[in-house]
Amino acid sequence: MSIQLNNVSKTYHLKGRSVEALKPTSLKVETGEIYGLIGYSGAGKSTLLRLINLLEKPSAGSVIVGEDNLTELTPKALRIRRQKIGMIFQQFNLIESKTVYENIEFVLKASKYSKKDVPARIEELLKLVGLNDKSSINASNLSGGQKQRVGIARALANNPDILLCDEATSALDPDTTKSILNLLKNINKTLGITIVIITHEMEVIKEIADRVGVMSGGEIIESGETYSVFSHPKEKITKDFVQEIYNFETPPQIKETPDNQVITIQFLSENAEENYLNQLYRNFDLNISILNGRIEYIKEKPLGFLMFQVSGNAQEIERLKTHIDKTPGIERVGYIG
Repeated sequence: MSIQLNNVSKTYHLKGRSVEALKPTSLKVETGEIYGLIGYSGAGKSTLLRLINLLEKPSAGSVIVGEDNLTELTPKALRIRRQKIGMIFQQFNLIESKTVYENIEFVLKASKYSKKDVPARIEELLKLVGLNDKSSINASNLSGGQKQRVGIARALANNPDILLCDEATSALDPDTTKSILNLLKNINKTLGITIVIITHEMEVIKEIADRVGVMSGGEIIESGETYSVFSHPKEKITKDFVQEIYNFETPPQIKETPDNQVITIQFLSENAEENYLNQLYRNFDLNISILNGRIEYIKEKPLGFLMFQVSGNAQEIERLKTHIDKTPGIERVGYIG
């Protein structure tokens, strides 16, 4: 199911003043894709997400899900349409005193799901999220990752065609985060559900998103395919997010001069796994020392960065730079380090 936001905005009026939480924004999420929204606190991510199912009504603009213009639906029709838009929350939103079974049953009862079909549906959902043996356990006795799996099962209870994830992994440790993201990818692949996930962690985006929008100041300032945004970030905030992933810093004791420089290069796609540095050792009369290096896999495509110190004749260093700039799939970058 596709999602289209047409020039939507949101302004809150608080105690005599107006706060523009979301500036006029247009966005298209294709059917079956995983779209990520990343930004720091206050960027407008949660506001935009809650406009998709009209938990927040836009001050202007329209929200179209599939063939339905949600902003034109009656309250009753909107309640019915929302049942096909699942939502996963950061804090799980479970009833702690109830069992796993009862937590999922609660959602099904609220949507008037056929009573005779409830047990089979809950069994199906628990199998999907890997909690077959936790049905009778109270939610209060689950780990954070298990609680989020129950939250995902609840969000899927009514066979939604869209899943909205509001910082769904920010309360989890790295290993649990990875397992939850793998679960979401599997759900997307096997059920064909369109997923929109908001986060402040670039690790989450690189792991799961087909496309990404970077938000700041209540608007999307950069967007595109995830690999493209990672490899060629345009805005400073996007470059900062990418830098956080690699965490490269030029050692403070290195003082750069024309004959002593630090160079950071990136390797695109298949070039990321080649031993490019050996070519530089053989072809240039320079001292070359590796300072840092890393390969990330973004949607299974490799993207590598290498930082090295090079010293020697200044003209030879310039010749090396020219060689790098002319090598396909290899680029010098200035924002890493």
